[in-house]
Amino acid sequence: MAGAVFAAFGLSACEGPQSAFGATGADAIQLETLFIVMLVGAAILWVAVNGLFFYVTRVHTTSISRRLANGVIIGGGIGLPLVVVTALLVYGLSIMPDQRAEGDGLVVKVTGEKWWWRTEYQPLAGAPVVSANEIRLPTGSRTTFELTSERVIHSFWIPKLGGKMDMFPGRTTVLTLEPVTPGIYRGQCAEFCGESHALMAFKAVVMEPDAFDAWLEAEAAPIQADPQAPGAEIFFGEGCGACHALRGTQANGAVGPDLTHLATRESLAAAALPMNREALAKWVRNPETYKPGVKMPAYDHLSDEELDTLAGWLMELK
Repeated sequence: MAGAVFAAFGLSACEGPQSAFGATGADAIQLETLFIVMLVGAAILWVAVNGLFFYVTRVHTTSISRRLANGVIIGGGIGLPLVVVTALLVYGLSIMPDQRAEGDGLVVKVTGEKWWWRTEYQPLAGAPVVSANEIRLPTGSRTTFELTSERVIHSFWIPKLGGKMDMFPGRTTVLTLEPVTPGIYRGQCAEFCGESHALMAFKAVVMEPDAFDAWLEAEAAPIQADPQAPGAEIFFGEGCGACHALRGTQANGAVGPDLTHLATRESLAAAALPMNREALAKWVRNPETYKPGVKMPAYDHLSDEELDTLAGWLMELK
C-alpha cells in the first residue's frame, strides 16, 4: 500500500506545465532520453550490488575462497562500474554536439529585468521586433537565443523545450532550441534573483512556421487601438509613455515592457496574472500586491471607472 502511494506521488511530480517530462523540443527529448538511460544504468547497479549483498548474507552464508572473493571485488567493485559509467559517459558526450548546434537564422535577444523579460526578435530579413514577457517560436527550425541580464544573474529555462542557460550582467550567453510540437509551454527564471524570483515566468508559444511568420509581421506593426480614445488619454495623461513604448505614438519609454501588442500575449506581468481587463485594472492600481519589489508605481489615485476605462483600452492593443 505504501509503495502504491509513493509511486502515485512520484508519477504526479512528472506532470504539469513546468515538468521536464513530456518533452516537446528536440533538445528536451534528448535530455529526457539521457535521464532514462542513466536511471536504467543506476537501477542495474543498485540491483547488482544489493543482489550480491543479499546472496552472501542470506543464501551463501558459508565461507568462500580468496580467489572468488577477489574476483567479486574486482569485477563488481571495479569492472562493472567502470563499464557502466564509461558507457553512460560516452552516450552523454555523444549528444553534446546536437545540444550546442548553431541556429538556423532567427535570433531572439532576451534580457532579464526586474522581474520581467525584454525580448527582441531579429529575423533574417527586416528590422528587429521588440516585445516582452513572452517567447514565440516556429517549429522545424533552430532558434538562437542571445541572453543577458540588466543587474543580477537570471537563468532562462523552458523545461519542455530544452536545458537552462544562465544570464549575466554585461555578458551574452547563447542557447539554441528546436521546438518540435506546437503548443503553449511555461518558461521560468531558474536562478534566485530577488523578491519576485518565483513570479518571473513567461509563456513560450510554439507555432507552425507560417503562423509564426504572420505573427511576427503583425508584431512589427504599430498599435491598432485608437490613440485618441478616453483610455489613451488616461494612459498619456498619467505619463505611462515615459516608461512604456507604443509604436506609432509618442510613447517611447524603455524602462518597462513594450506594450504595443500587449493584449495578444497569453499572460500579464511575466505570467503573474491572466491577460484580461479585470487583471489589468488590478495590476495598474497596485502592482506591488502581485509582484513584490516591482519598479512600476501604484496608480491607486485613479477611480474604479478610470481604471476600467484604461484597462479596456489596453485590451485593444492587439
